[in-house]
Formats: sequence, C-alpha cells, structure tokens
Amino acid sequence: MDPALADDLARLPELLQSARDMAARAVAGSAERPVAALAPAPSRAPLPERGEGGTGALARFAERWAPGMSASAGPRYLGFVTGGVTPASLTGDWLTSAYDQNLSGDTGSWGAALERETVEWLARLFGLGEAHGGAFVTGATMSNTVGLAIAREWLGERLGVDVSRAGSAALGPVEVLSGSPHSSIGKALSVLGIGRDRLRRVPLLPGGREAVDVAALEAALAGLDGRPAIVVANAGTVNTVDFDDLRAIAALRERYGFWLHVDAAFGAFAALSPAHAPLVAGLDAADSVCVDLHKWLNVPYDAAVQFTRRRDLQVAVFHNDSPYLGPPTETPDFVHLTPENSRRMRALPVWFALTAYGRDGHREIVERNVTEARRLGSGIGELPALRLLAPVRLNVVCFTLAEKPTQERVAALARAVAASGEAFLTPTVYGGVPALRAAFSNWRTTEDDTRRVLAALATASAAL
Repeated sequence: MDPALADDLARLPELLQSARDMAARAVAGSAERPVAALAPAPSRAPLPERGEGGTGALARFAERWAPGMSASAGPRYLGFVTGGVTPASLTGDWLTSAYDQNLSGDTGSWGAALERETVEWLARLFGLGEAHGGAFVTGATMSNTVGLAIAREWLGERLGVDVSRAGSAALGPVEVLSGSPHSSIGKALSVLGIGRDRLRRVPLLPGGREAVDVAALEAALAGLDGRPAIVVANAGTVNTVDFDDLRAIAALRERYGFWLHVDAAFGAFAALSPAHAPLVAGLDAADSVCVDLHKWLNVPYDAAVQFTRRRDLQVAVFHNDSPYLGPPTETPDFVHLTPENSRRMRALPVWFALTAYGRDGHREIVERNVTEARRLGSGIGELPALRLLAPVRLNVVCFTLAEKPTQERVAALARAVAASGEAFLTPTVYGGVPALRAAFSNWRTTEDDTRRVLAALATASAAL
C-alpha cells in the first residue's frame, strides 16, 4: 500500500476530526464572511507526483482554495434559488460518503429501501397520492429530463411506436406546449432528440403574469386535431414564482390527449404552508412531476426527485438490459428507472432532514422565507433608485433600477452588492427589462439579514 494511503488509514479518526473542524468553522462563519468570492482564482498547479496525504491535502485546500469558496450556504446568498445545508442533512451527506452504498439495486444493502421510504415521504409532503412513484436524480434538469423521457414513451404508446427501440424520429414532429418553461426544458428536449424547436410557447395571462392562459392552451390543443402532445405546466416560475392553474389544465385532458408534466422545482414546497398550498392544487393530477431538493429542502447539492404515474413506461425507457443485473421486477431496481447505473445514496441527507425537522420544521422555513421576501419587496418599493417589476408572490423578488435599467447598469448594481460582501443576486430579464432576482430559500435567513441586504441595495443603487 502507498505509504501516504497507509498512514491515512491508520490516522483516519484524526483526519476526519480535522475535516470536521474545518467544516464547522466554514458553517459558523458563513453568515459573516463575504457572500461572494470576487478575487481571481489561483493559477493551476501541476499534478503531484508524490502525494502529501490527507492532512497535507487538507492544508493545501485551506491555503489555496477555501478562501475562494462563496457563502452560498449562508443566509444572504439570494442568487439562483439556492438553499443552504441544514445540520441534519449535512450529517446525512457525510454518512452517505462514509457508507458509500451502490444504490442501483437491492442486492446486499438496505439503501434502496431507504430511498423508497424517502420518496414516499416526499410524495406525501407535496400532496401526491399512491399512484405516484419516484426516484432520486441529480437536480431539476435531470428530473425534467426523466419526466419528459417518460412522456416521449407515452407519445409512442399513443401512436403505436416503441420509442425506446425505434428512436424519437419514429414519432414524427412532437408538440410540446408551455407558457413560461424553464431553460432546462429546452435542454431536456435537446437531449431526448425531440428538439428545442418543438417547444411551443403558449400565450400568458395578461397583466404581467407568467402563468399560461388556459383558454389559449386549449385553443392550441384543439389545433392539433387529436394528435397527442406534451404539456409542461409550471408551479413556480423563475422570475416571479407564478403558478399555472394545474386543475384547469388537468381538466383539459377530458377532451384532448396530452401528457401533463409539472415543473415544480421549488414551487412544490408551497404545499407545506396552508396559506400557499392552493397554488399547487391539482399537482396530484400530473403524469410526471419535477421537484428540486437542494433548493427549498436545504439539502446539499446534487439532490432532486422525479415522480410519475407510469412506472411501466419509465422502465421501458431506462431498463438496463444485462444478465448480471437481471430483468425489472414488479418493484424495479433503481438502475431500471433513471439514466444512471451508478447512483450514490442521495436519499440519506433528505431522510435525515425529514426525520430531524419533519413537516412542521420545513413549513417554518418556507413561511419565514416568504415573509422575508415580502419584507425585501416592501423595502425596495421605498427606495427611490429601485422599482419592483412584479408582485412578490412567494419567495422571489424581481426588481430593477428606477431609471435607465440597461443591462450594463443592472449588472453594475449586482457587482456593487456582491463587492460589499453583504449579498449575492443573479440577473434576469423580465418583460424585456434587465433586472435582478433575490430568491429566499435558506434556512438561516432572518429579518436582520433582509435589512442588511436592503442597506446594501440602497447604498449601491444610490451610487449609480
């Protein structure tokens, strides 16, 4: 055995303690250190010929790379829709690596059974019924891709084509209808061979809404003359967290043949709050659902879940035909349900989070985030240099400069806020206007954090 490797094995408890201490310092300091790292990264170093051991690697990381890690797990990182990492989910993530289970199937481990239990818990959390089965994937993009792959197989079923064998070309042109699709939908259509150009945008409701006009959707479906289609509904749009009327869309299936996929990457968490649960009424009617867990569930990155009513079609798409794996059973192994053969135990951090904090704990996070988003929105409304572009419907605040909101000036505002070390925001365009988004999803964010973000915005916007 290599001497460095042998020494690490002999000193493993001390090495893990050192890593624990560094992690604890990082978590404890995430609320106060600069939210974004703006300095240039160090130049690339050559590959070591002789290893320094785990302790040496830890010291080298602390010196060269740790100073450039953002405080994305902290309470004022409002870019994208990024949750932090709750203490329990961090514990589960560390144990995921320690146990290093292969989650492709049930052989020799209870890990797959734990994932099935966790998926069932999540289904109940979001108001889905017994008909929906699911599996863990890497993120919302892969969750949407899996859902649309099953939808593609459903189209083949309706048209008498075995798409998993004949390929997407056998379907002919596919119609995919949506009002405000996330960019990952186009990416998924490209990966699946359906094509980005097959995504047809349906008119939205008037008044600056991002929700689809159901009457316009019905007209588009009627124009297909009975040809089956895919409808991608949105439960929580990127810019303004708008929600399609899921019940009304699902009711259209009584007259038109389509697969209903709901992208509820973070909007599904509205189901946890009685005040906001009506926004996702009808989610249970979806044929497939996307939910991202490293957003509002605050588990580490690389965790999402997909649900579908048609497990049989999912197996038809993803089954792994190999003698050493065996054929799919009535309860198929996960190797037959997702694109991955090699799967880590992503469910364990989620299981820890749900066990530790339950429905009530996560409801409190959702409701507190919504409260703080509205507080920020109200504060922005009082700043003369800024203006809101849309109502704060849930946890995202979309705003811009009151005067001359050019892309350059809005980007300068974002840079100034990041340079202050107080917050990090990401850009967007809403209604043709360059803007910024502040997305609240971190479990640690409080009123004090919101006031600090407002102060940074006031200073930066006044200086432009």
